[in-house]
Amino acid sequence: MSTRPITRILPAQATQDGAGVRLLRALGYQPQVRMDPFLMLDAFSSDDPDDYIAGFPAHPHRGFETITYIVDGHMRHRDHLGNEGDLKAGGVQWMTAGHGIIHEEMPQQENGLLRGFQIWLNLPATEKMQPAHYRDIPADAITTAELPEGGFIKLIAGTIPWATCPLKGPGQGVVASVTQPLIADIRVMAGQSVDIPVPATHQALSYVFEGRLEAGDQVVPSGHTVWYGQDGDVIHIAAAPDEADGVRVLLLAGKPLNEPIAQYGPFVMNTPAEIEQALRDYRDGVLAQ
Repeated sequence: MSTRPITRILPAQATQDGAGVRLLRALGYQPQVRMDPFLMLDAFSSDDPDDYIAGFPAHPHRGFETITYIVDGHMRHRDHLGNEGDLKAGGVQWMTAGHGIIHEEMPQQENGLLRGFQIWLNLPATEKMQPAHYRDIPADAITTAELPEGGFIKLIAGTIPWATCPLKGPGQGVVASVTQPLIADIRVMAGQSVDIPVPATHQALSYVFEGRLEAGDQVVPSGHTVWYGQDGDVIHIAAAPDEADGVRVLLLAGKPLNEPIAQYGPFVMNTPAEIEQALRDYRDGVLAQ
């Protein structure tokens, strides 16, 4: 087995979204900072309620999937279809916007740490107008493998052949067979490492959110993404040599769609004309029908 080379190391960009939630945008802050099929990766983490309490009031989406992973804290999802999700620490919501959905994500705490991620996963052109779907996945449904000294792999989506047993994540979107996403929360302790197999068809990156990652002859601090080339068949995850508490990363890998992307805010389609139609549908109240 050979290790995939590192091709880029990029800092996430501080921004605000929703009704003023402060976050770091690791993917999607510019069109060229996407990794097909992933459109966006946001990381939010604060114990100051002023940074998150206003949440993400009702807003529309069309043309892609959102995966929200709560590491710490408590957030509620509601949408126009009547779905409700009570996202607590370790839980995931997997939402296929498809033709259109209007939802809200609101913190259910007035103080304390709220930490997590939202990922935007693109849909192929043939599936962008499918009916919307929603799945709520509690923490105890997430497959977890223990690593030495307190490390772990929490598999949110995909399959990892680990030892003699494959890990199968529960978060499978309606068309996951197309992009075949692999999403995992991985913690590796000091002096330890793990090699994660990734198919040759997939692009991959890791986002460092605790500690520092050893990346070849470089050390990558928290708040940065590490992009990997497609030569090689494993992603090597190891803590920096002097990182006593280890390192924790969110690993994303997926099969590219290689399709044109037209985006306007919460709408992601393939052509400008389709974006104009989405705006008309939202204005006319038929986007989410």
